[in-house]
Amino acid sequence: MPILHSIIHRIDTSGEQGARVVPAEGELAASATLDDLLAELNTAYHAKAKDWGQFSDDTSSRLPGALANFLDGELDFTTLTRELASAIAPLIDAHLPLGGHLLIIDHHKGESRYLLMALLHQRDGFGIGDHLDIVPSPQLNLAQMTLGARIDISQWRQGNASHPYLSYTRDRGGRKLADAFAEVLGASQPVDTPQETRTLLKAFSDYVESADMPEETSREKTDALIGYASEQASRGEPMTLDELSEVVDEQQPKAFYDHIRNSDYGLSPEIPPDKRTLKAFKRFTGRAAGVSISFDSHLLGAAVEYDEENDRLIIKQVPQGLRKQLKKGE
Repeated sequence: MPILHSIIHRIDTSGEQGARVVPAEGELAASATLDDLLAELNTAYHAKAKDWGQFSDDTSSRLPGALANFLDGELDFTTLTRELASAIAPLIDAHLPLGGHLLIIDHHKGESRYLLMALLHQRDGFGIGDHLDIVPSPQLNLAQMTLGARIDISQWRQGNASHPYLSYTRDRGGRKLADAFAEVLGASQPVDTPQETRTLLKAFSDYVESADMPEETSREKTDALIGYASEQASRGEPMTLDELSEVVDEQQPKAFYDHIRNSDYGLSPEIPPDKRTLKAFKRFTGRAAGVSISFDSHLLGAAVEYDEENDRLIIKQVPQGLRKQLKKGE
């Protein structure tokens, strides 16, 4: 994960004049410790609830233009990040009880280039000194990342209209802060990631039902989808429908993709995965006395009802293939 540029600016709220930026004089020196921190920072960031989107065409934010100037060699990294810190300081004044250190890292991961930024706080800790005594040891609290953002520079510069190359943190209960942060970043209307993920799972359920798959095959494909989506979430990358289609069915790699494209789901080619929605998705299965039943959990209470008192399962919407078989058996 080669680091191209990195810097830390402090945003101080201890005075009576409000938040002020204490800028770094220059960039951080390369080190193994910084590399390790970046790896931990990426992991912590990907675990956070986030909004996804792109830069808006109609925005007063200076970041997209300043970032473009930096990439074109017209602006140095220190100046770019000082301007960003100055734009973030008023947010801290308005929405947060204390400041912190703004860490910004420009780096490569694989073939892609990213800009990662995070407002970090320190917490009191303990260590063991040279004389085997207990000494204070301040530590960065990566879990307390109130503000964080990640820009896939490579996708942005390529002009990929479907790729949500910009993501930023959305702390629970901090909607106003997230909206203000999005304005500073110059972000467009965020993608509704839970709804997009739910729609994708609905498309998958329809695909499984239309193909009239055996229970074991259905379960395998469900596991493949969840595994791929969870892996993309842990990497901080969106799901791509064509790649997902190949994962779901290696024998017919275009089948699921064609199912989505031939139906009116309105899904984008690339979808940021929502971890909470994925976690809740599972299939109920059972077999007894020659009867095999399998359905997705989100259908329970809608198309399928369980009458616990009488131990009955009521199917409200009989699959078309099964309906035809039942009519032929009359």
